[in-house]
Amino acid sequence: MKFTLMNLLADAAATAGTDAAAAGEAAVEEMSAGATFIYYAVQFLPMILIFVVFWFFLIRPQRKKDKEAQQMLKNLKVGDRICTIGGIYGTITRIKDDVLTVEVGDAKTQMVLARWAVKNIDTLSISNDAETLI
Repeated sequence: MKFTLMNLLADAAATAGTDAAAAGEAAVEEMSAGATFIYYAVQFLPMILIFVVFWFFLIRPQRKKDKEAQQMLKNLKVGDRICTIGGIYGTITRIKDDVLTVEVGDAKTQMVLARWAVKNIDTLSISNDAETLI
């Protein structure tokens, strides 16, 4: 049997590979409970960091915006100029529970809307004749 450099390197790699695998298994078995916890904590750390980033950049601002919208809808009163989610501008003439009666246009046409359909309260006066905003 002829010993070449390649054979010697292959035998050394095979022996080292089995020794390393056995040493790794022994190390895992010898881990204490604290080391195991740290190992799993490090594994879940990226997932936890992603959740924190989502919380501060997506969830928290959306909750704040929703709270402000709910407060605006709760504080609607007769005489407010509103814009609906459909783009209709009008003035509230009557409020009963979650139903609003709104006057729209120069003819003061009455419309009945759900409270949730209000997009915002306008401070500008808008005319249907394409006049300037007052």
